Amino acid sequence: MTPSRLAPLLLALPLFISAAPTQAGIEKRSEVREFIDEMVSKHGLSRRWLEGVFAHTQIQQSIIDAMNRPAEKTLTWARYRDIFIQPKRIEAGVQFWNEHAELLAQIEKEYQVPAEIIVGIIGVETFFGRNVGSYKVADALSTLTFAYPKRAPFFRGQLEEFLLICRKDKLNPREPVGSYAGAMGLPQFIPTSLTSFAIDHDGDGQRDLWNNHGDVFASVANYFRAHGWQWGGPVARRADLTQPPSQRLLDAGYKPHTPFGQLAAVGISPREYLDPKEPVALIALEGKEGDEHWIVANNFYVITRYNHSPLYAMAVYQLSEAIRSARAQHQKP
Repeated sequence: MTPSRLAPLLLALPLFISAAPTQAGIEKRSEVREFIDEMVSKHGLSRRWLEGVFAHTQIQQSIIDAMNRPAEKTLTWARYRDIFIQPKRIEAGVQFWNEHAELLAQIEKEYQVPAEIIVGIIGVETFFGRNVGSYKVADALSTLTFAYPKRAPFFRGQLEEFLLICRKDKLNPREPVGSYAGAMGLPQFIPTSLTSFAIDHDGDGQRDLWNNHGDVFASVANYFRAHGWQWGGPVARRADLTQPPSQRLLDAGYKPHTPFGQLAAVGISPREYLDPKEPVALIALEGKEGDEHWIVANNFYVITRYNHSPLYAMAVYQLSEAIRSARAQHQKP
């Protein structure tokens, strides 16, 4: 879904969008009219164009329902892991990496972010592009702005940014589809992330996160670099304990806060080497046989900047490692 295929020129958009909608839109709601007024005065957007957009925009209860039951908050690590660390997803990841090996190697070198992490993100987010979402982004962001009060301020900003992206890139706002939260493309960037971190890797004047793999890979790598990825640094190590860890240590969260050497002093040891000076945190995840304890470092925390969930970060890390290992096995003579 390249931007050039999404829509005609912006000047033609008001005529295109103003056709009679198949269902009643939300353009006459008072809060929507206030939003339109703000977009006109603040950014100089066409009132007619905005009214056309919202005349074709629907509030969807299914979006609200999905927001109220995110997998990261309702599933144990054991169940969450089973969704993403599967043979079919690992094999698909190997194939995807092989198809784009030269491009991934180039971007890995340029951005100092491992290819397996880029592949792992896309594998968790969209199964390597097989599922980029089915909701119209305009519907998702409008629903969460005007019908989901507890997150309305955040999504109002996302809706604002999305409309500005449509103006800049000459997109028809009714065309892009994504997640129930309005995330778009293979890497599932929300609008502010697209504006801040998306890269036009091939220099064609567009940041195509649907079909241009160079743009996709560079954008993911740029996001990680901007959030402090450390080349060659550890992500996570499974921990062995000589005694139960203190609740205070677990409650400190997953942002590194303690040199590993201090954890070692209280009977916490990694199954792979860690520098005693490495800042780390300790987390507990509910596995199939009880709690799994993990020592997590800066790069794990960077993954959580993409999705603020330790379950998500661990799934990306383990999938990336599984794909890297399987690919290495396939390449052996």
